[in-house]
Amino acid sequence: MLKRFFLLLIDLVLFFSGFCLSISLKPNTLEYYIHNYPIPLAIFFFAWSVSSIIIGKFVLAGKDFSPVLKRIIISNLVTLAIVTSIMFFFYTYSFSRIIVLGTIAFATVLEIITYGIWFLIKQSYEIKEMPLTAPRANFAPPEIPQLEDTGAKVDFERKKAIRRTIVDELGLDVFAYISRAINLNVESTLIVSTTTRFNIDNQPSHFFNTIVNLKRVNDIRWINKFFESVNDKLPKGGIYVCMVETKDLRKRRILKKYPPVLNFIYYTFDYIIKRVFPKFNLTKGIYFFLTRGENRVLSRAELLGRLYSCGFEVLNEEFIGNHLYVISRKIKTPAFDLEPTYGPLIKLRRIGKGGKEIKIYKMRTMHPYAEYLQEYVYRKHDLQDGGKFKDDFRISTVGRIMRRLWIDELPSLINLFKGDLKIVGVRPLSRHYFSLYSKELQQKRTKYRPGLVPPFYVDNPKTLDEIMASENKYLDAYAKHPIWTDLKYLFLAAYNIIFKRYRSG
Repeated sequence: MLKRFFLLLIDLVLFFSGFCLSISLKPNTLEYYIHNYPIPLAIFFFAWSVSSIIIGKFVLAGKDFSPVLKRIIISNLVTLAIVTSIMFFFYTYSFSRIIVLGTIAFATVLEIITYGIWFLIKQSYEIKEMPLTAPRANFAPPEIPQLEDTGAKVDFERKKAIRRTIVDELGLDVFAYISRAINLNVESTLIVSTTTRFNIDNQPSHFFNTIVNLKRVNDIRWINKFFESVNDKLPKGGIYVCMVETKDLRKRRILKKYPPVLNFIYYTFDYIIKRVFPKFNLTKGIYFFLTRGENRVLSRAELLGRLYSCGFEVLNEEFIGNHLYVISRKIKTPAFDLEPTYGPLIKLRRIGKGGKEIKIYKMRTMHPYAEYLQEYVYRKHDLQDGGKFKDDFRISTVGRIMRRLWIDELPSLINLFKGDLKIVGVRPLSRHYFSLYSKELQQKRTKYRPGLVPPFYVDNPKTLDEIMASENKYLDAYAKHPIWTDLKYLFLAAYNIIFKRYRSG
């Protein structure tokens, strides 16, 4: 009941905001309408409140925004009908139609934005950050194993047919790449060209050591389910070969296919429908209606991340023609992660005051499923200054822009309002990175709330030791003069960010 009352108050504030916006279209002031039209305004206000309560506009259960959107539209149309009826029959109690229509239109937009943000926060996905298990110095690329054959050799005619089929469909370079890695000429190697799980599920379990799919992953509607079926049919150590047209290859193909100007127009619409629509519950249905899940746009990071989440490790990647070919090995059973990973808002588990675990909100800047690739990227790429991965392909193009402009940090204001963070303070760390700090610094950190603006932007440290020294200096100063220290660090950080262009990476 208290929640409904609170939501009603918010909605009335949105209604009043819509009323003020509609008045801005007229020459008269707010005081004029309140003084001269108190009864029509009261009726309008009352009709809005009653229709909202009766139709249940404030039932915000679940994570699907569509029912709430429907109730918002119905409720506001009912209000419009009530008010226009009163204006028609009782002209004394009426005022400008622009005020009525403008108020409802503006308030509806404000409601959709406000409640949409509410549901976006509820739908935020908690990233499962994978711990790093091996230092890069000890890393050696895994060899592709040659498993023991479970069947007899394929006859000569079958061998020629396999070669001819692959060459005709994908080209000689692809045949050469796959045949160098695996033995295509044994019965324990299954070669299929399919987008349906049925053709995988229909095979005997653990008879095949290798499965090769000659169809693009882009055209598989339920990708993880397909990979899980492949995982189930292979023994541990079994090899899976797949192919994909990555988003960058797709962009290159579209821009090359169509004439200038027209190609960018086509690509813009393709980007919106194929890459933006799938990320929101409100537009996901439209996406599947238009595409039926076929010709999906996938990044390299998403494909590799999906493979890792489904129990495979990547052994080799190769760009050939307009496709990326990936050879992977089964190392475990799938994670069976039922949570969606496409949403624009994510939650990160971090260590807060008193060692309590808090969830920090951020805008997603990495491709979906990129969280499963932390160790893979760690092994393949060096670390740059500040402890970030160098040339991290997991970060999307939009994500790089958001990081550069700090847009990805804006949702952290939710944590500021909740009291998890303060404006200036040490950066909230994951449990893994927190464990890398000295015990003394760990104890100091947990005495205070983390902050939105870390001391990094004052000292610009490069190494982990320098980062710890910077935080130690800040925490010692904060313990003596908290207000003065935070003000000093805030102004110094602002100066360095604006004029020296300090960045955290």
